[in-house]
Amino acid sequence: MTKATQRITNKHKDNLINHEERKSTRLNKFISDSGFCSRREADRLIDEGRVTIDDELATKGMQVFPNQIVKVNNTIIKPKSTRVYIALHKPTGITTTNDLEIKNNIRAFVNYKELIFPIGRLDKDSSGLILLTNDGDIVNKILREEHGHDKEYIVSVDREITNDFINKMKNGVEIYNPVSHKYQVTNKCEVIKINKNTFKIILNQGLNRQIRRMTKALKYNVKTLKRVRVMNIELNDLKVGEWRYLTTEELKVMNELINK
Repeated sequence: MTKATQRITNKHKDNLINHEERKSTRLNKFISDSGFCSRREADRLIDEGRVTIDDELATKGMQVFPNQIVKVNNTIIKPKSTRVYIALHKPTGITTTNDLEIKNNIRAFVNYKELIFPIGRLDKDSSGLILLTNDGDIVNKILREEHGHDKEYIVSVDREITNDFINKMKNGVEIYNPVSHKYQVTNKCEVIKINKNTFKIILNQGLNRQIRRMTKALKYNVKTLKRVRVMNIELNDLKVGEWRYLTTEELKVMNELINK
């Protein structure tokens, strides 16, 4: 697997994203925020008895309060105060998981100097913009459907697009949701025909493989799917396999959008 390359740009200013102050932090999040490992790995370490709070053996689900001392393998860890936000043009074939045991995982592909994780998913067969960060608090603010943040895609299909197809995509398509184990009608969305086989779609919903399931339900098959925008962050001319830091201005706008 080839590695991603960095577009050399100025790094954004720090701590431009505002989050509410917490009295305590869940233990696995505290460990993850330190950059030591993922939350899943932190839970495994806790189960194995390798984590303590104030020198007392910790258990999953415990809260860490200010001034408490957390140790992993008897080494004190502290959350990182510097947050990182990057944009990657993900190629097809890369899986958006930090699990190093999965072939062509995004963590190994980006090979960033500290632990960062993708915000949401972009399936293996799709390409385009995906954001990565070490800021665990921002994820739900961007992804949760009720916040209504846009994600824009360019999609090509295997046969000519009709007005009927566009109208049905706009007004909602009944698809199976494997998470809820039931059929549901997708939210209304903006769909624009670009040429006879290509359309643009803007979603504020994030069902699993949603666009592919919608087109399949209408007897079309996706040939290519590229995400070109998440909220105010645009792919623009970022090359396939290239990543860059978000700009200070991008983060200021994003902060306004997620804290409305």
